Amino acid sequence: MINNKKFGRWLLALAFSVLGISVIGNSEYRIPNSELMLATTTSVDATGLLDVIADEFLKDTGVRLKWVAVGTGQALKLARDGNADVVIVHAKKLEEQFLADGYGVNRRVIARNYFMLVGPESDPAGVAKAKDIRDAMQRIKNSGSAFVSRGDNSGTHIRELELWELTGGKPEKNYLEIGQGMAQTLRVAMEKQGYTLTDSASFYGLEGIKGLKPVFAKAPELENIYAVIAVNPFKSKSAKYAEAMLFIAWLTSPRGQKVIGDFKGKGATRLFEPMADKPGIDLSK
Repeated sequence: MINNKKFGRWLLALAFSVLGISVIGNSEYRIPNSELMLATTTSVDATGLLDVIADEFLKDTGVRLKWVAVGTGQALKLARDGNADVVIVHAKKLEEQFLADGYGVNRRVIARNYFMLVGPESDPAGVAKAKDIRDAMQRIKNSGSAFVSRGDNSGTHIRELELWELTGGKPEKNYLEIGQGMAQTLRVAMEKQGYTLTDSASFYGLEGIKGLKPVFAKAPELENIYAVIAVNPFKSKSAKYAEAMLFIAWLTSPRGQKVIGDFKGKGATRLFEPMADKPGIDLSK
């Protein structure tokens, strides 16, 4: 049952966040001793960003964030099945279907980084010489070099398949689908001295990735947008909609955006670019 007073309050909080008006610190927007279940991508978790977000969100709102990290496809399935209150994902086509099917509401863009092709130091396929992303994928395909795919219906896997379509489809040989997250995919690529597609945050934020280097990055087709979506409480009666709305308001507020933008993991490179206030981003979906 949705409390009408709370419902209106969190709608107002979300409106304030979109307008850049902070509600953080106002006791009206705290829910002490409450929990929120998030289904999210492995890249957001493995970098350590969620640990920081959870700590700061708890301080500001009294809500304890819990999460499970899987590929985007699985995260959205968990939400459809009533096992999550909110999602952070990065595959717009899947997100749009989730919204169209009525399972998600209040999609908000929160951050971005870039996908990149990484491969052996020797770059046997000459990917670094590619003139564009289609050429880069074609060089890998033509060379017969090993390519390690996540193969898990994650946002990264979906983008990879879209890139292979530029060349007429994925390679028929030396193409390894491992059904694992980004960290394990990078490790297998390292062991096989093959290529893979990764998000920049995972590559720079994970430890122990040696023998691989970025060979193609920063093409427009490689932009990687992260969005947060609340689970529709009329689809999932157990969904904690008030807490989810507060989480969205916090993430898109100047406070939440600063936490995201300042995060460097264990290195010196900022891993995510805040995007909630950037022009050209559709905040209505």
